[in-house]
Amino acid sequence: MNFDLMIFDLDGTLIETAPEICDAVNDTLTRFDLPEVTQTQVNDWIGHGTRELLIQALAFSGKTTVDTVRASSTLALIAAEFDKHYQSRCGTRSHLYPHVREVLTQLRRDGVRLAVLTNKEGRYTQTVLDAHQLAPLFDMVISGDSLPTKKPDPAGILKCLDQFQVVRRRSLFVGDSSIDVATARNADVSVWALPYGYNMGQPIEACKPDRVIPDFRSLLVTVTTA
Repeated sequence: MNFDLMIFDLDGTLIETAPEICDAVNDTLTRFDLPEVTQTQVNDWIGHGTRELLIQALAFSGKTTVDTVRASSTLALIAAEFDKHYQSRCGTRSHLYPHVREVLTQLRRDGVRLAVLTNKEGRYTQTVLDAHQLAPLFDMVISGDSLPTKKPDPAGILKCLDQFQVVRRRSLFVGDSSIDVATARNADVSVWALPYGYNMGQPIEACKPDRVIPDFRSLLVTVTTA
């Protein structure tokens, strides 16, 4: 099958960002005299945006519930502290997954429209993309605060379909988690998944994507041989 539009998740799909997210979370916890969390915990919390990840970390470290953290009068202060740390950490310990840049570049040459759809807040999305010089490769970037809803709501995919006037059967969503698979299903587009990202500790095969691909080169073969 040939695709005219490919939409990509960001964290765990295009870029391994978990190490620097963990650094920023622990910077924040230390600032408020709370115990640090582990890299594995942070990996499992990725997917719903950095605010939700911070709430999970605060609940665990403070031995309380996420509802208590959300209702806390200090959450805004802690979130502002995290914002400073994450902005300074972006690009310091993240890296592109193998073959990402060359495949995206070739897809653009082949005329495929490319978009990013992530639950990460827009200010962080842009910082990460800029840190790795990826922004120029995408025709559209939709972050977790770009629209009234975020993944697994299909609104982001539907916006791309409308913007580029591409039909569903010629569109592909590429991600690494059950959230990504559910988003594609809700939008009725094909979904392929990569096995190396962040899926809350579960194997990606359990989400039943249309295809599990070993790396980005599978996307290029699909276009050039269709």
